[in-house]
Amino acid sequence: MDMSLTLTTEMILVLGLLAFTVLMLVLEWIRADLVALLVIVVIGVTRLMPVDQLFDGFAGNAVMSLIAVMIMGAGLDRTGVLGKAASFILRLSGGVETRVSGLMNTMVGSMSAVMQSQALATLFMPVASRISSRTGIPLKRLLLPMAFCILCGTNITMISNSPLILLNDLIASANRNLPPGAQSIEAFPLFSIAPVGIPLLIVGLVYFAFLTPRLWPSDEERQKVTPGRTETYFAEMYGIDGEVVELVVTAESPLVGMSVGEAEQLHGAPLILALKTGNEARLAPPGDQMIWVGSVLGVLGKREGVNEFANNQLCRVQPRLRNFGDMFNPTRAGIAEAVIPPNSRWIKQLVGDLRMRKRFGISVLAVTRGEEVFREDVRQIVLRPGDTLVLHGLWRDLALAAESRDFVVVTDFPQEEQRPSKIWHAVFFFGLAMALGLFANIPLALAMLVGAVGMLLAGVLSMDEAYHAINWKTIFILACLIPLGAAMDATAAAAWLAQEVMVYLGDLPQWVLQACIAILALGFSQVISNVGATVMMVPMAINIALASGGNPAAYALIVAISTSNTFVLPSANPVLLVVAGPGGYRKRDFLRVGLPLTVLILVTTLVAVNMVFGNAG
Repeated sequence: MDMSLTLTTEMILVLGLLAFTVLMLVLEWIRADLVALLVIVVIGVTRLMPVDQLFDGFAGNAVMSLIAVMIMGAGLDRTGVLGKAASFILRLSGGVETRVSGLMNTMVGSMSAVMQSQALATLFMPVASRISSRTGIPLKRLLLPMAFCILCGTNITMISNSPLILLNDLIASANRNLPPGAQSIEAFPLFSIAPVGIPLLIVGLVYFAFLTPRLWPSDEERQKVTPGRTETYFAEMYGIDGEVVELVVTAESPLVGMSVGEAEQLHGAPLILALKTGNEARLAPPGDQMIWVGSVLGVLGKREGVNEFANNQLCRVQPRLRNFGDMFNPTRAGIAEAVIPPNSRWIKQLVGDLRMRKRFGISVLAVTRGEEVFREDVRQIVLRPGDTLVLHGLWRDLALAAESRDFVVVTDFPQEEQRPSKIWHAVFFFGLAMALGLFANIPLALAMLVGAVGMLLAGVLSMDEAYHAINWKTIFILACLIPLGAAMDATAAAAWLAQEVMVYLGDLPQWVLQACIAILALGFSQVISNVGATVMMVPMAINIALASGGNPAAYALIVAISTSNTFVLPSANPVLLVVAGPGGYRKRDFLRVGLPLTVLILVTTLVAVNMVFGNAG
C-alpha cells in the first residue's frame, strides 16, 4: 500500500461531509433520513464517486435483504409463532423465574440470528408482558436481559442487524478501490460468522444467568412493576383506578352545551371514556363532541370522586352499566400500554395534535417517560422515542391503529387478523430462505426474497401488510449512506486516514490495533447510528489492515460487530429504546448493566475473530 498519500480536495470534501453527517446525527438538528438524503445529493453533485453508481444502494444486497427479513418477521408474527413461543416458555419453565428468564433469553438470542433485531424486540414485547402477567415476574427483570441477548445473538448470521447486512456491500465497494497487487476481500456467507456470534451469545446468556437475580432484587420492585392483575398494575403504575360508572346529564346540568374537552378540564373530572347521545354511543369521544340533555357519560374513577363530580354537575349516577355494558366488556375493550418506537412519525408531536380519539377511537389516559408519569394535561405532552402511552379503546380499533407502526402495543390483547392456519406455510418458507442462504450458490438477498415472496403467495401476508411491515426510514437511511462509504474508498480518504493512524500506531501488535478500532467503533456507535458508524469505520479499518499486514475481512467484521453491540446508552440502539419505557429503566441501569457486558463482548469478539479468521491477510 502506498504510504505517501497527500490530502487532496476530494478527500477534504469527503471528510468534511463525514464530519457534517456525524454532527447532524449527534445533534439531531435535521432528521436522520433527511441527512442521509443530503449526503447522497452532495456526493452526486460534487462527483465524489461515479454518478452511475450513486443509487446502487437502493438495489443493493443490504437493502433487499433487510426488506425481505422484515417481511418474513411480520409473517411469523401474523401466524402466531411468537405466541406459541410464550406458551412453550411457560410450559417448559414451570413458572420458575430463573428458568423463565433463561429460556426466554436463549430463545430471543437464537431467533435474533435470523430475524431483524428491532423487529424481534418489538414482536417479543407482548410475549414478555404476557409471561410477566401470568407468572408475576417483574417486567423490569425480563426486558433488559431480553434486549441485550437479542443484540448478542444478532452476530450469528449476516441478516439480523443493519451493520452486518451492510458489511458485504462495503467490502464490495472496497474491492473496487484496492491498491494494485492487493488480494480482493471475500464477502461473508450467511452463517460464516456463527463461530464468532455463538460465543458472544453464550457470554450474554451466562452474564444474565448470574446477574439478573441481583439487578432488581427487592420485593418492593417486584410488587411495583408487574402485579398479576391488570387493574392493579395500572392503578399502581399510573394512578388509573376505580370503576366505570354511567352518568346521565340532566336538564339542569352545567355540562349541557359543553364539549367533552371542556368537561374534562373541570375540577375533579373523572376520565371520560364513552359518550352516548340519542342512539349513538362510542368509546373515546372526540374532544369537540358536544354534551346535551340526556347524554350518558361513561367515566372511570373512584366511586367517591365520581359521586362528588356528579353532585357538582347535577348528573344522575346509574346503579349499573345499562348503556355501555357490552362496550366495556374486557373481551372487546380495555386499557393497554404502547411504546413510541424510534421510527415513529409521532415523535416531537403533541398528543393533542394526533387527535387519536377522532381518528382511531382511542383515549390517551397517561404518558410515562422514564420515572415520570404525566396524568394532567396529557394533550400538551410532546412525544419522544421510548415514551409509553396508556390507551383505552376497543381492541379492534387498537389493532387497526397499531398497523401504522407509529406505536407498538406491549400489552397482551385479543387481536384480529391472525392467521394461525398459515403457521406451517410461514415456517416452511422461512426455513427455505435459510437453507438457500446457507447451501445454494445465490446472493443472500435473493435467498431472503424467496422466503418473503413465498409467504406472500401462500397468503401469510397481503401485499399491503408487507408494505406496513417494512421500516422504510431504516431502508432509506441505509441506502443513502452506502455511497458515503464508497466515496471514502473512491477518493482514497479512507486510505489517507489509515496512513495517518499508522504514523502513531504502526508499531503496535495486531490485537492492539484491532482493539483500538473496536473501541473507536463502539464510541462512534454511542453517539451516531450504528449504520453511520459502520459506514465511517469499515473503509478506514480495511485500509489499516492493509497497511499493517492484517486481515482486512477480520478488521471489517470487528467494526460491524462492535457497532452492533451498543449496550450503554438506550438512545444508541433502537432495540434498547423499545424496552426502556415499559421496563421503567433509567440511564444508570443501562450503564451499570451494559458497561461490564460491553467489555466482555469486546474481549470475546477479538479472541473469537482472530481464532476463526486469523491475523494474516
